[in-house]
Amino acid sequence: MRILVWHVHGGWMDAFVRGQHQYLVPTNAARDADGLGRGGRDWPDSVLEIAPEDVADAEVDVVVLQRTEELAAAERLLAGRDVPIVFVEHNAPRTDVPNSRHPLRDRDDLRIAHVTHWNALMWDCGTTPTTVVEHGVVDPGPLWTGTLERFGVVINEPVRRGRVVGTDLLPRFATEAPVDLWGIGTERIGELGFGDRVVAQGDVPSDPMHRALAERRAYVHPNRWTSLGLSLIEAMHMAMPVLVLATTDAPRTVPADAGAIATDVEELVRASRLLLDDPDEARRRGAVAREAALERHGLARFTADWDDLLDRAVSDHRNARSARRNGATAVALEGSAR
Repeated sequence: MRILVWHVHGGWMDAFVRGQHQYLVPTNAARDADGLGRGGRDWPDSVLEIAPEDVADAEVDVVVLQRTEELAAAERLLAGRDVPIVFVEHNAPRTDVPNSRHPLRDRDDLRIAHVTHWNALMWDCGTTPTTVVEHGVVDPGPLWTGTLERFGVVINEPVRRGRVVGTDLLPRFATEAPVDLWGIGTERIGELGFGDRVVAQGDVPSDPMHRALAERRAYVHPNRWTSLGLSLIEAMHMAMPVLVLATTDAPRTVPADAGAIATDVEELVRASRLLLDDPDEARRRGAVAREAALERHGLARFTADWDDLLDRAVSDHRNARSARRNGATAVALEGSAR
């Protein structure tokens, strides 16, 4: 298929564009949120940058959206063409939980694909067709060495997002070992007064970040209320033992023996001490983490699930269009009979 899709969530896109399709990614001169294009990423040749003004004449089989404002953009760029739409909901609801009404609730012109079963459970989508395609990632390989008695964390905008991503919990782990923090906006972490044991490492490309992260003894995932983090799944792929807050859909992905998973932060801190003191046990738990990640979040499963969803979206759209056409013909015939 030829899929129109904006570059929004780079980590998710990194897996999505590994399928067997062509991916048309809008690109403008500003390289802003509406036209980032490939964004310098090492993606397959099947990812094609396209100028917004050229979309109207391009062959497009299906549109995959990740922001509600892209609905109007797609309609404008496609010049009103009737193309099947799948909306990827990356986020857990933040307001009126558990009565959170999805902004695309009660629609019959698209399908919502949630990235976790927790999100699907918590969003009220009404009559809009929904499905779940759990995350998959490109396997970085079993890179973990754990040679440094330090913890690794990846959080984008940890100061702005605060308690949602568990930034306030990092000093609890820093009492046991220094915490190295990667991600967008991590240079602001000093504003929180955590001291020198929570260390900003900046926004680093995946390859060098993965290798540096794999040197840390364990990965800490303190997120309270977000979708399942891709960085957590990548750390598990790297055979890192993980210390995970047992919220949202994390318990579905993380076995207890992959490190530790709990809502009791002190229980996680105690487990972190064990991993620091016993590198062999850390290695054993990291192996469990990798096995679990490969089984649930492998790239082949992810792309196969998306193939099924895209086939279904196109088929359902074709059938609905045929039904509308047949209905219109029946009405016309009935009118002429009168």
